[in-house]
Amino acid sequence: MADVRFDHVYKRYGEATSNVISDLNLHVRDHEFLVLVGPSGCGKSTALRMIAGLEEITDGDLFIGDRRVNDLDPKDRDIAMVFQNYALYPHMNVFDNMAFSLKLHHLEKPEIDRRVRTAADMLGISDYLARKPRELSGGQRQRVALGRALVREPKVFLMDEPLSNLDAKLRVQTRAEIAKLHQTVKTTTVYVTHDQVEAMTMGDRIAVMNAGIIQQLGTPQELYDHPSNLFVAGFIGSPSMDFFNARLTKSSGGAASVVIGDGADAHTLALAGEATREIAGQATTDGRDVIVGIRPENFSLAGDSTADTLRGVVEVVEHLGNEQLVYLRIPGAVVPASAETQGSTARLPANARIELGQPLTLAVDTSKIHVFDPATTNRFI
Repeated sequence: MADVRFDHVYKRYGEATSNVISDLNLHVRDHEFLVLVGPSGCGKSTALRMIAGLEEITDGDLFIGDRRVNDLDPKDRDIAMVFQNYALYPHMNVFDNMAFSLKLHHLEKPEIDRRVRTAADMLGISDYLARKPRELSGGQRQRVALGRALVREPKVFLMDEPLSNLDAKLRVQTRAEIAKLHQTVKTTTVYVTHDQVEAMTMGDRIAVMNAGIIQQLGTPQELYDHPSNLFVAGFIGSPSMDFFNARLTKSSGGAASVVIGDGADAHTLALAGEATREIAGQATTDGRDVIVGIRPENFSLAGDSTADTLRGVVEVVEHLGNEQLVYLRIPGAVVPASAETQGSTARLPANARIELGQPLTLAVDTSKIHVFDPATTNRFI
C-alpha cells in the first residue's frame, strides 16, 4: 500500500494565466478513503487525473509512497482507475474483461483465475463471469469495472464519479458495496464526486474544493459541525444551510446575541453553547455585521415561547413521507442568486400541519448556530 502527497502542485492549460489547480497540498494517508468533492469545474477530477498520470503537472511534486511520479507513465504508477463510464469491452465476457490487464502483464493463468474469481466473489458477480456486458444491468456493469481495478491489486484506487450513471436506488446500493469493499481490502482510495451525500457517507476524510483550491479538509462530522467558510457551510448538508444577514450584540456581562431583520421584522437569537463561549473571549464590536447560518434540521415548530424564534411565510411544502421540507420567506434571509428553492428551508415532522401562505413561527436551536464574517466569508465562530 502507499500514501499519496501533493506538494505545492499547480495546473494550467496552455498559455492560460489562471490556474485550474492552485498550490495544492494534500496528504492522502495509507489505507485511507479520501473524497474530493465540489461543484463542476472545481478541479477535483483534474487532481485525480494527475495522480493517474493522465494530466501533466505544471508545477510542484506528486508522490505515491516515497516515489516522485511526475514523469512516470500511468502504467508504471501502480494505480487502478474506475471511470464514470464503465469502459468495458463489449465483445469480451465478464471474466475476460476483468482479466485483460493481468494478461497484458503476462501473469500465469492460475494466478489470473484466482484473482478474478476472488474479486468476483467479493463483488457478488461470480454468476455473471460468462456473460457479455450487454447482458448486465448498470449496477452489475459498474461492479465489473470495480472488479477489473481490484484484480490488479494496486497501491492506489482512483474513482472518478463511478456512480453518476446509476439510478438513485442503485447509487445507494453500490456506494455501500464500495464502502464495504474498502473495509475489506484497505487499499488507499481517492474518490471524486460532486454529490455531497456520497462524500459524507463514504469518506474517512473529505476535501471540499472550489476554484482549484481546497476550502476545507476533515472528517464528515468536522465539516458538518464546523464548516470553515460560507462555501463549505452551504455545500455540506442536504438541504443546504440557511443564511441570514444579522448584527452581533454583546451585553456588559459578555452574553452574545444576533439580531436578524430590522424594525418590526427583527428577531433576536441568544447565542448558546460553543458559540457564546467563543464570542465572550473575543474583543468583538457591538453591532458588527455578520452572516448567521442555521441548518434546516435545527428548526422546530415553536410552542408558546417567543424567545429564540424566527417567523416567516410558507411558500412551498415538500412531503417526503417521514418528514417534510418547508420553504419560507423570512426577513433577513440571504438567498443565493443560483438558489432553486424559495427562501429558507426547515426540516419538520411529517405530521405537522403546514399550509401554504400561512405565517409560521420556528424555534431555533441556538447551540447549533454558525456565524460568518461577511467580508472574508470565513467562519467567525
